[in-house]
Amino acid sequence: RRRSGDLRTHARQPTSPGGGGDKPSENALLRVAWYGSELLGIAASFLRPSPPTIEADEGKEVAGEEGAGPSGRTQVVEAIKEDFQRSYFVTGNLTLNAYEEDCEFADPAGSFKGLQRFKRNCSNFGLLLVKSNMKLTKWEDFEDKGVGHWRFSCVMSFPWRPILSATGYTEYYFNADSGKVSRHVEHWNVPKMALLKQIFRPTRWVWSNSAAS
Repeated sequence: RRRSGDLRTHARQPTSPGGGGDKPSENALLRVAWYGSELLGIAASFLRPSPPTIEADEGKEVAGEEGAGPSGRTQVVEAIKEDFQRSYFVTGNLTLNAYEEDCEFADPAGSFKGLQRFKRNCSNFGLLLVKSNMKLTKWEDFEDKGVGHWRFSCVMSFPWRPILSATGYTEYYFNADSGKVSRHVEHWNVPKMALLKQIFRPTRWVWSNSAAS
């Protein structure tokens, strides 16, 4: 199998807020945005118990919630690829048995442990969207992990209808004994502040409607 090479270097970089040598003011803002988005998602789950229709590729029923689920690394990898078809980042429809219960989830803004918290955050984030698209563009296997490269875009349900768009990759570190994912580390191929600014940028049709009124 291939070895991690330069990707391993990325994996060792800090994934919690404040890592990567960013300015303290930017890191503080990212902390507020990260925890704020989590709280906003929780609030949305109470205020909007029935999620809006999200235009995403239809997928299969959620695997892993009943029965034995995937067994070994090979089946876990196949389950992850199927989860991408269900846009699991924004639906929470992921194969639960493919992950350790205390799996660590990290991205450029923060990190935490707990599979159920990750599922809840993904499901709640989906409540804030009116349209989304997520594609797995490439998969690589390494000695201790798999790397999924992806492309993501969405339209948020805020009045100004901001569009988030980015590419990136996720590292899935496997438990040597169970074959399940023990670390799920996201990397975005855009500057963190640039991604945050997208949230506050209105779409063109909002500007057009404002000019016409």
